[in-house]
Amino acid sequence: MMTTDIPPLPTIALIGAGTIGTAWAVVFAAAGMPVRLYDAEASRLPAAQAMARARLSDLAAHGLIDGGVDDIMTRITPSADLETALAGADHVQENAPEDLDLKRDLLARVAAIAPAGCTIASSTSFIEPSRLFDHVKGRERCLVLHPGNPPFLIRVVEVVPAPFTAPDAVARCNVMLEQAAMAPIAVNKEVEGFVFNRLQGALLREAYCLVRDGVTTATDIDRIVRDGMGIRLAVTGPFENADLNAQGGIEGHAKRMGPSYARLGAERGQNDPWTDEMVATVAAERRAALPLDQKDTRAAWRDRAVMTILRARKDFLG
Repeated sequence: MMTTDIPPLPTIALIGAGTIGTAWAVVFAAAGMPVRLYDAEASRLPAAQAMARARLSDLAAHGLIDGGVDDIMTRITPSADLETALAGADHVQENAPEDLDLKRDLLARVAAIAPAGCTIASSTSFIEPSRLFDHVKGRERCLVLHPGNPPFLIRVVEVVPAPFTAPDAVARCNVMLEQAAMAPIAVNKEVEGFVFNRLQGALLREAYCLVRDGVTTATDIDRIVRDGMGIRLAVTGPFENADLNAQGGIEGHAKRMGPSYARLGAERGQNDPWTDEMVATVAAERRAALPLDQKDTRAAWRDRAVMTILRARKDFLG
């Protein structure tokens, strides 16, 4: 039986010292947590340490971390021995390449060695946890924690349990992530690609199709996203943005724009209309977050936030 009580500064074992493993090391070490950074290829560890130091230096230069870089680096201990890296760990985060068989083999080895009380997670971008962990020892402590890339800048983490994952394991990971100034996002149902990559993939699929069909260029699609919708979405999500933009809020937006978006989806062979029930579910969340009579005030706040971003971009890009 697991418990949600974890040490104030849990010990983190990171398996794989590539880009994501090293980025996780920056996140956890900057939060004061002892980190063991493991890679089977010892020759990769010095480069990983140098990368971590460079990322921490950039963050420090922008006032985004507390404490000195040298002090933070002392919390990252490299290791080429798996048993040494796992000894006394409170949480294990696997960061191997996106290969199912490789991950399953590695996670089985990790679960056989790791302390009984620690949680074990994969950073996989697409693979459901039930496919990764169904065979491992103590699978009830296992789940996916999928970060944005890089996690030291994109501070959301998708928390994806398998049907067999214990609620206590999820709760422990949520607490640990919050201690590391990360925002856990609950994924309540296993789907390949989770939420982040499904949303990102939908945009990329349409972008590729528009280039293929000669509608526009890759460069101009980047400009539309970077200089257009992306600026608003930096301060509001797609639902909040639609809610703020339309008279009558999200329900008014769905009524006026839903049929047009349905036609666009049908062009790509997609048949997912915005049903009344679906819109009502989203609208209920939006109204709980923001009463309709406060919409104009919030929209003005969003516009000022966008102005701040534009000013920062002008200062940075010239």
